[in-house]
Amino acid sequence: MEVFRLGLVVGLLGLGMSYSVRAGKLTTAAAGTGGALGLLIYLGSGFTGLALLGLFFGLGTAASGWRVADKRRLGLAEENKGRRTAGQVVANAGVAGLLGLLAWQYAPAAPLAHLMLAGSFAAATADTLSSELGNVYGRRYYNILTLKPDARGLNGVVSLEGTALGLAGTALLAAAYCLGFGWGPAFGGLLLAGTAGNLMDSVLGATLERRGWLSNNAVNFINTLTGALVAGGLMKWLG
Repeated sequence: MEVFRLGLVVGLLGLGMSYSVRAGKLTTAAAGTGGALGLLIYLGSGFTGLALLGLFFGLGTAASGWRVADKRRLGLAEENKGRRTAGQVVANAGVAGLLGLLAWQYAPAAPLAHLMLAGSFAAATADTLSSELGNVYGRRYYNILTLKPDARGLNGVVSLEGTALGLAGTALLAAAYCLGFGWGPAFGGLLLAGTAGNLMDSVLGATLERRGWLSNNAVNFINTLTGALVAGGLMKWLG
């Protein structure tokens, strides 16, 4: 049965990789990287982990493509027509892949790794939705450090609407985690983890990224790492 499930997962990942390349969502290298990370996530956290990955990818892809004509007109559309590179895949799912590997190879750490994995995806989802949808639906934009009005689309600039949409995405990831691993305080903890990661992303964007000291991929990786660490740090209170 386990061999059958593994074969099924490999087949599903292969189909997803093929579709993503054909649909222009991922480069070939990004698809291969995503498939490898997806396998590690499955081996460590089962179908729930894959569901978290799929939910993040689906929500992020939908948000990136939403009203893309308006984003292009405003100069806010992603480069390369929104096709993710291998570096972007690692930035958003690399932490989750490492945690999947940890859970797979060291069973006693699995419960902690599962929660941290969900925290990393909660943060990645919050950042993607708040940025992509905030640039569309935001009414006023503020610098995260000074809270003074700032230009839409600049690193470290946030909006109330974007932040709320990011929190909604985090809630979806938290609900998916709880459906797989059980409802409880973890839901609220993941909301905090996702928000913390999103806040860290904005602060780094307003400082180190604006100065050219960190790339966007590095900032996104730190975002997911922050979400994972906050979720892990809260574990003793989450049960």
